[in-house]
Amino acid sequence: MNDSHSTFPALPGNDWPVFQLGWVWLAGAGPGDPGLLTLHALNALRQADVIVYDALVQSAILDWAPQAEQIYAGKRGGKPSAKQRDISLHLVELARAGKRVLRLKGGDPFVFGRGGEEGQTLVQHGVPIRIIPGISAGIGGLAYAGIPVTHRDVNQSVTFVTGHDQTGDTPSSLNWKAIADGAQVLVIYMGMKHVDRIARALLEAGRDPSEPAAVVTSATTPDQHVLETTLGTMAADIAEANLQPPSILCIGRSVLMRQALDWQSMAQGFEPRNDDPLGRGRPAEAS
Repeated sequence: MNDSHSTFPALPGNDWPVFQLGWVWLAGAGPGDPGLLTLHALNALRQADVIVYDALVQSAILDWAPQAEQIYAGKRGGKPSAKQRDISLHLVELARAGKRVLRLKGGDPFVFGRGGEEGQTLVQHGVPIRIIPGISAGIGGLAYAGIPVTHRDVNQSVTFVTGHDQTGDTPSSLNWKAIADGAQVLVIYMGMKHVDRIARALLEAGRDPSEPAAVVTSATTPDQHVLETTLGTMAADIAEANLQPPSILCIGRSVLMRQALDWQSMAQGFEPRNDDPLGRGRPAEAS
């Protein structure tokens, strides 16, 4: 490991991977809160020569790599952004120039993050890679809202889908009838733009309009906002609240657990609204 961060305390342990020249490490930065970064990602930040980062990577995370050149490559819906192919080829160029290249992506690079596409391009061009998983917003972001994606009294499965494909439209390959029938809890990434169409497809496929739903925007950051709603009113409620991306949508009974697990509100002095949102009766008093 290089010593460019000699002012930082050493990471625990002695076997951290060494970032070799000409390699690209594809790393997840987590959903927003810098504290959710993995130690492997921090190790990468401290060794990188250049960081190519996405729009949702918090600036505080980049502050941990003052030695590195920082290149913005964010892609946000409806805004001018670099083409994916150009980003991938730029990573190849930087690696061939002998740089330690860190590709830093919000959440997890392999969960709707195009990390697989970038990795393929790098391998096809003979560039060695390392993958560093990150906490995905569909798990970590909902946890910060007090919504567990699984709870054994609610669901034994969870379905993750994206709200748009390469064209920017709702994915034509998705079978909404099958999703409506089989998804006990449904987590939708990047779905706000087409929320009306998505909700309508689920309702037409037989989902209950009164089914609990939640919208979490800017998850795990100081700007986080949580809207509790229902599938039938979700689109109208989002419009009325003027919510803006980035967002995670969650549909299913696990949303009810927020009544007991809204830990951020409790930390600010609020009491949970219900001892048992699933209606199984009040838990026994501690002895």
